[in-house]
Amino acid sequence: MVRRTVHEVTPRSVQARRDTVVTEEPLEIRLGWPRHAPTRVAVIMRTPGNDFELAAGFLLAEGVLDARTSPRGIAYCVDRDLSQEQLYNVVTVTLADPPLRHPSSRSTSVSSACGVCGTQSMDEVFTGENDRLPVRERVDARMFNELPDALRREQSIFARTGAVHAAGIFGFDGTLVVAREDIGRHNAVDKVFGARQLGKAAFADDSILCASGRIGFDIAAKAAAARIAVIVAVGGPSSLALDLADRAGITVAGFVRSGRCVVYTCPERINGLG
Repeated sequence: MVRRTVHEVTPRSVQARRDTVVTEEPLEIRLGWPRHAPTRVAVIMRTPGNDFELAAGFLLAEGVLDARTSPRGIAYCVDRDLSQEQLYNVVTVTLADPPLRHPSSRSTSVSSACGVCGTQSMDEVFTGENDRLPVRERVDARMFNELPDALRREQSIFARTGAVHAAGIFGFDGTLVVAREDIGRHNAVDKVFGARQLGKAAFADDSILCASGRIGFDIAAKAAAARIAVIVAVGGPSSLALDLADRAGITVAGFVRSGRCVVYTCPERINGLG
């Protein structure tokens, strides 16, 4: 976990304080077996801890192993060239025999050296060619509490099943532009951005993405790609999501419920905080 200075906004006050944020880092899983050198098969965003169990469970779910077979070995990569932040972000799983099924490759770029880290992940999303989002307009954070309820009113599938996520794009005045539902929260976000790509909705950079659930790196990465200025959610953000938001110039507000919210990044876009 990491500590950050945040701004808690309530109907009566704005208070700066220190807050604890869950850590999110990528884990690269490499797979090897006799006469087959270890190669990357997946990069998973995770909270560090129990990484060997995560790797083994992932390979079981992918059909690489069966429930009765254990890997011959699991270890962290210990390349001498690794920087401090890259340590413990690459796990090599060694099998005694060829895998039952080769997992789908989630990255076509395989380096001979270990090196996946949060910085590398952000570099892939937000390169030096991207302009940091400028602060052109300010928004009232107290309005954020209206957005989850407005989004919920658009969730017809959730009303019937209680089993889907939602995402919506709002203007800085709180007006809903487009809302979509999906079993996956990242899919719901893709749908609202895709609506603009296909000409079914129109919204500018100075818009708000309201998402159900937490704010992970995947959500921040999609907002950065779509150049959306503000992300709000009823859940909290991860450390890597906030690092990317800082770099991209995105304002992140979490725990938007019960008349309060916590502003984590780019408070200068919020009325009274700049």
